Amino acid sequence: MDAAETMDIIARMKLAKIGEYSKWEEIAGKIMDGDALTAEDAKYYARMTRIYRGTRGAPRKTYHTRLSEHDAKPPCRACGSESMYYCNMNDEYYCQAHVIGHDENEP
Repeated sequence: MDAAETMDIIARMKLAKIGEYSKWEEIAGKIMDGDALTAEDAKYYARMTRIYRGTRGAPRKTYHTRLSEHDAKPPCRACGSESMYYCNMNDEYYCQAHVIGHDENEP
């Protein structure tokens, strides 16, 4: 794990208000101190950042992040029901029914 890259990702997640701020602080503190992440911390990081490695080790771009049970769930942009996903393409929240297909720029 590249510490500088990981800290950059954590800073962007905190700025976007994705996940629990206190949890990101805890994980960042462990990385800065050179401590190993617990299995729970590593799972939280992987789940929240949705970084999947390809064959060349490059991260895959992810546009929708599933909100955790701890995240605030604003109304869905399309229908007003409780959101389940955050879209970083347009900085909006969407429910399960509207998360895909809401933007013509989606890959």
